[in-house]
Amino acid sequence: MDVKELLNRYAAGERNFHGIVLPKADLRGVNLGGIDFGRADLRGANLAKASMSGANLCKANLQGANLEHANLSEVIFSGADLREATLTTANLNESDLSGAYLCDADLCDATLHMASLSAANLQRVNLSDAKMSGVRMWKADLRESDLSGADLSEANLSEANLTGANLNATDMSEAFLTGTIMPDGTMHK
Repeated sequence: MDVKELLNRYAAGERNFHGIVLPKADLRGVNLGGIDFGRADLRGANLAKASMSGANLCKANLQGANLEHANLSEVIFSGADLREATLTTANLNESDLSGAYLCDADLCDATLHMASLSAANLQRVNLSDAKMSGVRMWKADLRESDLSGADLSEANLSEANLTGANLNATDMSEAFLTGTIMPDGTMHK
């Protein structure tokens, strides 16, 4: 299947594209709300400014994909591969990224209010200036990540690993830090 066929079938009302293989697909600015891309291969795809609200991307491969300025609110990304993906200024409010792989991804200035990143691998991720109030990051791996200027107010970072993370000017007011490994390697009690 190619992009044209995908868009035609979506326009006709089809939503199940589970396991589709479309690496490097150009889907810039398209509306794919509610689509099922579970286990899809979208490596290197261009989804900049796409609207995928409520979509299922569980265990999808989006390694190196461009999702900047995309509307990804309430999307299920659990177990997805987003390594080296670009999600700058993306809207990920209330999305489920639990267990996702986001190593080396760029989420600068992204919005993740009330999102779940529990047990996600966020090593070396750029989350500078991200808006993440109320985010759930229980047991997340944030080693060497840049959280400078991020809003983590009321976030649950219990048992997260922040070793070597940059927390310069990060708002962590009322954050839950029980058992969190802090940037200097000490455990918060």
